Amino acid sequence: MRGDRRRDALLALGVALVARLAVVAWAGGRFPAVEDGHYYDVLARRLAAGQGYTWLWPDGAVTYAAHYPVGYPAMLALAYAAFGASAAVAMTVNAWLGAAAAYGAHRIVDGEGVARWRPLAAGLVVALHPALVPYTAAVMTDGVTPALLVVAAAMASRARSAGRTWPWLAGLGVAIGVATLVRPQSLLLAPVLGALAVPTGASTKARLARAAAVTALALACVAPWTARNCARMNRCALVSVNGGWNLLIGAQTRSGAWEEMDVPPECLTVWDEAGKDACFEQAARRDIAAAPLAWMARAPAKLAVTLDYFGAGPWYLHASNAKAFDDAAKVRLAEVETVACRLLLLGALFAVAWMAGPRVLARWLVAAAGAIAAVTVFGWLGYVALAVAALLLGRRALARAPMVVPATAAVVVTTALVHAAFFGAGRYGLVVAPFVAACAFACPRRSS
Repeated sequence: MRGDRRRDALLALGVALVARLAVVAWAGGRFPAVEDGHYYDVLARRLAAGQGYTWLWPDGAVTYAAHYPVGYPAMLALAYAAFGASAAVAMTVNAWLGAAAAYGAHRIVDGEGVARWRPLAAGLVVALHPALVPYTAAVMTDGVTPALLVVAAAMASRARSAGRTWPWLAGLGVAIGVATLVRPQSLLLAPVLGALAVPTGASTKARLARAAAVTALALACVAPWTARNCARMNRCALVSVNGGWNLLIGAQTRSGAWEEMDVPPECLTVWDEAGKDACFEQAARRDIAAAPLAWMARAPAKLAVTLDYFGAGPWYLHASNAKAFDDAAKVRLAEVETVACRLLLLGALFAVAWMAGPRVLARWLVAAAGAIAAVTVFGWLGYVALAVAALLLGRRALARAPMVVPATAAVVVTTALVHAAFFGAGRYGLVVAPFVAACAFACPRRSS
């Protein structure tokens, strides 16, 4: 990386860090951990105190835990052990990771022949993104996951052109491994980013080899925790034991979002954490097999609640302290976030449509349809259209495009597939936000 580009990337990182630390200074003493964040905080405190990844029940019993993925509580535990356990410390961890995402956004847009302003703009937009910055206050995984994935994509981009590629491939595998420990479905991106982490013109064999190598390294990072689950949870699980819960909710939901499930009778007296998850999974599979079309018909509603409106920051701040962040503030932030996200989606759609490559007319038609959706209540279709338009570039053009383009398509597709199967929520869709924002500044022609 040339010196001026490196300074630009560091500028984006600095701006992102200042913005997020300002949120920490404002929110640290006002907004305690709530919702799932309460559990992450408690688990992190127990880890920091040397009590293991366990849960203390009201009757005094202590059991091993694996319902929530261990990655984020483990990160917080390290910070708690060093600086003390508090919401402000957890937010500071979020701030540093979010700042790293701004740096990564610069790197995945930059490339040979790309005007200097494009990656700088991408980095600064991610640095100040109104859906990402306020969520620094949330003791949740939904902001950490996209940050880790952007960093992973940046390493894949560096591996394309580096003389010594193995350090970047190793970093890519570790980043995906950590992201998997935070959010297990992140593992789906390991072979994709691995296959992209090759020089332009590489053979299919080389792509498959790197996909396998990155996936193997990511799994190696997760393997010790998988072994722990096999030993402690009475059931082997890659990272966590909540897939059955989520699948059953997804099989029952009417809105597409989380709803309190109807517990199957056979699961009412199953108290073991892993056993209950397995029971729920069996019940969900039975229900889906009995009415597969009804289950598939729920997919549009699930994608709508995931991608139409993220709203994670407004929701969390209001849930944590409604006096400090009232309904009016929640609505105002939601409006700013929605307008910004839809404008960036429009930019990404037309950047991909304008990109050099085959099927130009088809890409423009898909982008135009996505743009119409982006200015209506069917915004989720705009994100789907973005992925389709990117994939229409084809393998060779995607290999030449800035890393942000294939990475954005991969993140949108995997997010859509996962939440079409389970259930949706705006905070789950937040993972696509930094990628789409950066993609809006992707170079449409390699000479511009």
